[in-house]
Amino acid sequence: MSNNNILKLFPQPVFKYQIDNYKKINVELTKYIYELNKKDNIGVNKSNINGWHSRAFDFNEKENIPNKFYSHINSYIEDVFSKLGWEYDKTKVKCTSMWAIINKKGNFNIEHTHPNNYLSAAYYVKAPDNCGNFKATNPNILSRHIRAKTKEANELNSNSASIKINEGDLLIFPAYLPHSVEENKSNEDRVIVSFNIDILK
Repeated sequence: MSNNNILKLFPQPVFKYQIDNYKKINVELTKYIYELNKKDNIGVNKSNINGWHSRAFDFNEKENIPNKFYSHINSYIEDVFSKLGWEYDKTKVKCTSMWAIINKKGNFNIEHTHPNNYLSAAYYVKAPDNCGNFKATNPNILSRHIRAKTKEANELNSNSASIKINEGDLLIFPAYLPHSVEENKSNEDRVIVSFNIDILK
């Protein structure tokens, strides 16, 4: 078979970075998140099953930890825009919400999306071994209706992908991409900061 090509149309990207100076940032974020947890240990119920989901971070104080963190990762967001071929206007690209999740042993997050945003992200503050991978699912729902029997899984026949994560990793992905968090099987907390990005008209 000469001139054989596979044209991979409409891929679903997940951009994975390990951010610079993440250890210092994680010390600050850990302190900030556990202080929030101490003040409000109920949090809110979203996709979390038994884990703690914070309320939205307060961005009103310009020099607080959330603002410092967002300023630090702006360059990664701009890089995603560049790779997607999107126009980047700093005055219009906005973080609509940012929050933290603490998953203890046995906690996980069910599949969900983040509607009414362009991008979503997860940043890993604490990620011990066996704490639960990030799992993405094919948003093309029709692909789940009829499937051929497969000999081995590959990117052309799989409807989900499990991504191993480490402390300091930043995942940025389309907000419509269905995703979930596998069960934390470690004896330590799994701590993330998640946020959404919109483009103002």
